[in-house]
Amino acid sequence: MGHQNKEVDEESLQARERVRSRRLDVFLIVSVLVLFLAVTALAVGGYVVVSALGSRPSPAEAGGGGGSHLKLSADAPSPAFKMHNFAYVELISSVVENKTAPWGPVLYGRGTSVGSNFDFNQEHHSLTPRQAGAYFIYIEVSLTCTHECSDGLLKLQVDDKLHCDVILKGDRRSVSKKCWTVAQLDGRGLVTQMRVDLPKPELTNWKLEVKGSGLGMFFIG
Repeated sequence: MGHQNKEVDEESLQARERVRSRRLDVFLIVSVLVLFLAVTALAVGGYVVVSALGSRPSPAEAGGGGGSHLKLSADAPSPAFKMHNFAYVELISSVVENKTAPWGPVLYGRGTSVGSNFDFNQEHHSLTPRQAGAYFIYIEVSLTCTHECSDGLLKLQVDDKLHCDVILKGDRRSVSKKCWTVAQLDGRGLVTQMRVDLPKPELTNWKLEVKGSGLGMFFIG
């Protein structure tokens, strides 16, 4: 009788091992598929962004020095000047508060970071594509804690096309976030609203980094 029970127990253990093995195989296959899809999506998105931004000069190439609104000499035409279907504007204020995000174009020699197929309204801080169609839209934002900071949330909304929530952690010196989407635009001006959710927003020590915070878009088709 004891011998029989031992055989039954061994068979049960083997059966459980086979079930566990099949589950592990399924888990590994699903994990590989998810990883493949994620890498493919990142590769496609990265290719699109790099293709558009590859010819955008870096600060070092643009003359090295300080400030986010850089100027080249008039004798050095910028590649950005020729990018008619691309536009990029940077923040011109570091204050974190509820307001329309204050954008401004970056100056490059005889041109700006706003291509000729876009209109930028400095008064309303709006960016308007002249041609209707599909556009890749992205926003990047960086913040720095200048003293003691509280947890909070910064919300950026580019009309109804792109929403970007930045979680602020009081125990971190800096926070960065990038958000992007592909949307159909019909020629209306895009305005970015900034909303901050903090315990005491009027006393916040969070500061927006003007350099490295901006809104960009380019025409896809």
